[in-house]
Amino acid sequence: MSTALVAPPDVRTLPARLLEHARTLGDRTAMREKHRGRWREWTWSAYAERVANVAAGLRELGVEPGDRVAIHAENRPEWVVADLAVQGIGAISMGVYPTSPEAEVEYLLSHSGAKVLIAEDEEQLDKALAVRGRLPDLRSLVVMDPRGVRVEALPDLMTFEQLERPRDNALRDYQDSVSRLDPDATAILVYTSGTTGPPKGAMISHANLVAAGRTFIDALGGGPDDEVLSYLPLCHIAERLTSVIDSVWAGSVVNFGEGGPSFLNDLRDVQPTVFLGVPRVWEKMLAGTEIRMADASRLKRGLYRFWLKQGRRIAPRRMTGRLSAGDQIRLWLAEFLVFRALREKLGLVRVRTALSGAAPIAPQVLEYLWAIGVPVREGYGQTENTALATLTPDGDVRLGAVGKPLPGVEVRIAEDGEILTRSAGVFQGYFHNPEATAAAVDADGWLHTGDVGEIDADGFLRITDRKKDIIITAGGKNISPSEIENRLKVSPFVREAIVIGDRRKYLTALIGIEAETVGNWATRRGLAYTTYADLSAKPEVVALVQQVVDETNREFSQVEQIKRVTLIGKELDHEDGELTATQKVKRRAIELRFEHEIEAMYR
Repeated sequence: MSTALVAPPDVRTLPARLLEHARTLGDRTAMREKHRGRWREWTWSAYAERVANVAAGLRELGVEPGDRVAIHAENRPEWVVADLAVQGIGAISMGVYPTSPEAEVEYLLSHSGAKVLIAEDEEQLDKALAVRGRLPDLRSLVVMDPRGVRVEALPDLMTFEQLERPRDNALRDYQDSVSRLDPDATAILVYTSGTTGPPKGAMISHANLVAAGRTFIDALGGGPDDEVLSYLPLCHIAERLTSVIDSVWAGSVVNFGEGGPSFLNDLRDVQPTVFLGVPRVWEKMLAGTEIRMADASRLKRGLYRFWLKQGRRIAPRRMTGRLSAGDQIRLWLAEFLVFRALREKLGLVRVRTALSGAAPIAPQVLEYLWAIGVPVREGYGQTENTALATLTPDGDVRLGAVGKPLPGVEVRIAEDGEILTRSAGVFQGYFHNPEATAAAVDADGWLHTGDVGEIDADGFLRITDRKKDIIITAGGKNISPSEIENRLKVSPFVREAIVIGDRRKYLTALIGIEAETVGNWATRRGLAYTTYADLSAKPEVVALVQQVVDETNREFSQVEQIKRVTLIGKELDHEDGELTATQKVKRRAIELRFEHEIEAMYR
């Protein structure tokens, strides 16, 4: 490298950790990107140089400590390079979801007061340009992929390549800037999903990020030999934790695939050793496997069914590390005949740490994953505590629980059942929203999570539901809709399930089918269809979903059973305001959008 890196007296920020790895891991791989079907890579030295050059470019654009810089792109190396460059000069990085519609982009850029926007391509740039006249704070625009963009037509627009061009002394200047960072200053701004109102900007400090990195790497292990695949939105704290915080702290390799439809191919290419999946990802894997098995030969299908049954029987003992000699022999045979090849096709044959987070996973899905040899552990956390709360201990997996408090984390249950956490990860508050901050963090430093739960005698936390989502029926019964919804979504035929019933005499549900799985099922039975709405309206499909509901009802008490069901004729969408950017259902929006269908179920 052109400038000698010196060891910092104390690593108290992620940029400082990056520089430390550039000095100690230099020529080891830090990042890979799949470009036109081929993988290219950068070492830790090259990673640090890229970050330093972007930091120099941002300073030339007038970015100063405390300024906000927005990044609006899919997962790619430039995202994390820009993120660490912004942090390293004392500015504040803020991500915008790639799926955010124009109105949401305007709100986020306006509310944050972003000075610079780094957009991925023409599509994302156009969203900002359409509202540019209402964004007085936005001074400069940068585009990563300039295809189709007339860069020279706008005086304040430049390419990422121009922003990143090598500059004399860039690395030295970056080191100097990093050495002056205040760990207690805000490093990133993460906007929450906004299920009940406009998104709120959570301010997370350098110290918060370091606390999360240290805690998780101490709990999970990790180092330069580990590989992760970056695929969930980097705006979300879960992927930020995996692709930036933990990877920079551990010195592990981050892989950026081609995304979208290529996700499964990317996963098979990388075969990560650490993998974080939200429940939807795990559910899709289960559903996809069932489809493939339906198309397999009778012999393969029979082997799969037989050994899956054996795996499910052994799974509870596998979760607690109490396998008998007979269990180990059966698992060896299952591995040899079925499960190793299955996990290789899923892209999880090397995984040593598999995590599920962001929402509760159905126990049936978790049991299935353990049955085929994917050792998934649940964790619980939020943006507001930098994802620091609980983690399932290794060798003590309990269905329905999200683990025990991580080291340094306190968890308790308030009188009304709300889960409270306190740790070094608790955020600084909501940007320009002191009222919401005061409601979220009390005078004693406890974060009020908005989730309801309980802690058992062994210290394991169980989450009941979101406090605001609890249903109180006309008969006064408190019901947790998410538990019922998660059970419905175990079915490979169900994509979305929204339980209705607040102040009503009984429960009903709006259900969205899984188009791929149900389409495959319909084709096998010779049912012709044209659109998603047409498929959903087929009497045979309605009957299929009713079977799923009937099976689910048998697992719940009378008052918790779904009495009527309506299949919705469209796939829920972020741009239509029905889902958040993290694919969480906006219940109020759904109730308004499908008001007629809901009322019909109560007539």
